[in-house]
Amino acid sequence: MRLSRSVLLWVVVLSALVLVEVAQVAHLFNLGYTALLGNLLSFILALVLITVLALVGAVFVGIFIATRALSQRGFSPFEEEMLRMRAEVKEVRDRLEELTRSPPRGPSGGGPP
Repeated sequence: MRLSRSVLLWVVVLSALVLVEVAQVAHLFNLGYTALLGNLLSFILALVLITVLALVGAVFVGIFIATRALSQRGFSPFEEEMLRMRAEVKEVRDRLEELTRSPPRGPSGGGPP
């Protein structure tokens, strides 16, 4: 099985996040929470960025759920008409093949003169 680029990118991103989390839990490095809270502008910027990203993610999840919920309804009237037309074309094609396979009628075969 071959991985696509997008799957590989997500694996790399998630691996990096897990690595940072493990390093934080193991106290390999400490993020300066006091420095972040001390600089009010950085804190507000980070809060706004996280909020915007959360809203965008929620919109995408909502679109995905709505698409999945609405796609289970069946065919639209246009699609039903296209399926009927496909059946009619298949029927005409079968009749045409039947006519082309039948032996030709000659003048003594009782066909038109």
